[in-house]
Amino acid sequence: MKNFKELLVWQKAHLLTLSLYKITKCFPEDEKYGLVSQIKRAACSIAANIAEGCGGNSDTEFARYLQIALGSASELEYHILLAHDLKMIDASNYEKLTNDVVEIKKMLTSFIKKLRADRT
Repeated sequence: MKNFKELLVWQKAHLLTLSLYKITKCFPEDEKYGLVSQIKRAACSIAANIAEGCGGNSDTEFARYLQIALGSASELEYHILLAHDLKMIDASNYEKLTNDVVEIKKMLTSFIKKLRADRT
């Protein structure tokens, strides 16, 4: 069992989630159960799946949870783009958030490859 809080990718995912919670407070009220909910759910899912994978019994199982986190990160990347295109996120926040999520995706991909390579 690994301590998820020690993983840099989890730390970055957690900080991104906190940032998105702050930013989405300014979204229109009618998006509370729409885009805001989707953004929060996808962001939380990244860090939560990393944490859940750390509690597993094997690297194979951990890699599976990291793959799910990667899918949530891709979904979040789209939601951020949509919010920007709908003028809910300004250009500077969009660029920062997108860079952060892309960095997390790269880290997850590398981590998955390492876990799978260690099996062989």
